[in-house]
Amino acid sequence: MTSRKRFISLAAIATAAVIALTGCVQGEGSNLAAEPEPTSTLPGTWSSDTLNIDFATYNPLSLIIKDQGWLESTLGDKVTVNWVQSAGSAAANEALKAGSIDVGSTAGSAALLARSNGSPIQTIDVYSQPNWSAILVGPNSTITSVADLKGKNIAANAGTDPYFFLLQTLDEAGIGLDEVTITQLQHADGKTALEAGTVDAWAGLDPLLSASVVNAGSKIIYDNPDFNSYGFLNATESFLTKSPDLAQVVVDAYEKAREWAIANPDDAAQILADVAGIDLPIAESVLIDRTKLDIDPKPGKAQTAVLKIIGPVFVTIGSVADQKQIDDALDTLYNTEFIDNVDTSLIG
Repeated sequence: MTSRKRFISLAAIATAAVIALTGCVQGEGSNLAAEPEPTSTLPGTWSSDTLNIDFATYNPLSLIIKDQGWLESTLGDKVTVNWVQSAGSAAANEALKAGSIDVGSTAGSAALLARSNGSPIQTIDVYSQPNWSAILVGPNSTITSVADLKGKNIAANAGTDPYFFLLQTLDEAGIGLDEVTITQLQHADGKTALEAGTVDAWAGLDPLLSASVVNAGSKIIYDNPDFNSYGFLNATESFLTKSPDLAQVVVDAYEKAREWAIANPDDAAQILADVAGIDLPIAESVLIDRTKLDIDPKPGKAQTAVLKIIGPVFVTIGSVADQKQIDDALDTLYNTEFIDNVDTSLIG
């Protein structure tokens, strides 16, 4: 059996282990919401008096924009900017689905999953190419390689990049999902469980995983950047239709933040340390060593290549009804209008 076929067959066994996954996307409906009519704006005004946008420790550009106050200074007193913290891709997708945020940060895999199940979101910017997932064990563990995970209990947050990182890692090692126990835990709870010794391993996410390595002595036994999907900045279609002017300001701010972070890596790491409540060396490791910001921010072929590997798994484990929904989502997920018209000089 080929590795690809083995991966799909292994994923089928995982259905019971990912019941929690459905909470992120099921119930969103099989059809995308109808787009409202665009809101007209008068010269010198904005299309809305409110912008609801998330920030997340796994999205360093969001932290910079919030810290520097660029949205507030650009939009002035006519628009109230409401910042909402996302604890992970699932939380961001829930907030987008509920309409409590207009713009939110997820992994590419989570964006595809949500769009495939009818969530009316589109990706308007790729904020990073992170190496944010890895497999960790405790400091005194006798596990030294992926092969040693057979028969072990592994914590993972279903529906997130670390979870799919784990699936691909086990497949590469030839370990069936019926040969391990996967315990569904949120990222922070997985870290706690690993450090308490209640699980044997954890499919972790930065900056939590780097903090566990530095502060608790946890050990990374497997790391592979190719198994991570990109960081996607997503917006609801209703927001993009009603407030394209605000969407453009957001993307402009993101690209200014990218330029700023590349030019000021130490300052960017300090912002991450402050927001995440971690030591500066950990933040530097996450941002400088494990996150690539100097990338093409326009979603396209590179991201699709990664998502085409992950997408069929959603069908196999029953999280998406059929492959056509995956294909349709990939065909309509990216909205490049705003990155094509980016102008960072208009920000701040």
